Amino acid sequence: MQKLKTDSGRPRILVVDDEAAILRFLKSALPCEEYSLHFAENGHAALAAAAAARPDLILLDLGLPDLDGVEVIRRIREWSPLPIIVLSVRDREDDKVAALDAGADDYLVKPFGVAELQARIRVVLRRSLQQAPEPVYRFDELEIDLQRRKVTRGGTEIQLTPTEYDLLRLLANHAGLVLTHGQILKQVWGNAYADQQNVLRVTMSNLRQKIEPVPSRPRYIITELGVGYRLKSA
Repeated sequence: MQKLKTDSGRPRILVVDDEAAILRFLKSALPCEEYSLHFAENGHAALAAAAAARPDLILLDLGLPDLDGVEVIRRIREWSPLPIIVLSVRDREDDKVAALDAGADDYLVKPFGVAELQARIRVVLRRSLQQAPEPVYRFDELEIDLQRRKVTRGGTEIQLTPTEYDLLRLLANHAGLVLTHGQILKQVWGNAYADQQNVLRVTMSNLRQKIEPVPSRPRYIITELGVGYRLKSA
């Protein structure tokens, strides 16, 4: 059977589970010559790893020690469509529905067989790899590659925090259009932050320090006084 390939040669899989027995099982079920495995043992580590490791697939347990797996799915879906397969002992219908409604691509109840797991992974990866890649936006010297989560200016890569990247990505997807403070806060931080304009101002200032040639005179992100912000059209 032909192996699925990504740009790195092997699909990158982020395994999120705090049970040592499951981690040992998955290491043996997913051989290193076929998959590149990364691991996280709690929800916050999973969110950080999803942004840093840029996996092709996440295998996610719901019963994590800090965040419920459904909340992890929701947070990832705020910025990424990357495939998520839930691996959980929860076999109730409402648990499955909650995870799928939050954005999971598939749900597998523990215990499960190696062959079934590998088949589910192949199906989800095949579907993901067939999707059109996310675009690359260019604004003068600024380039935003959404597929690779990479931002450069004049060919030099700029290191952004996940929140700074989410903010820039939102503006890039609406280039030339004004986004209000409330719209940005809800999309990047969630509904609970809809009135927290100071949070947006601080993050915007940090982002401009990194991407603008002269932060005090922005050429890329334009302020619409009293309304919001817009990214200059390409």
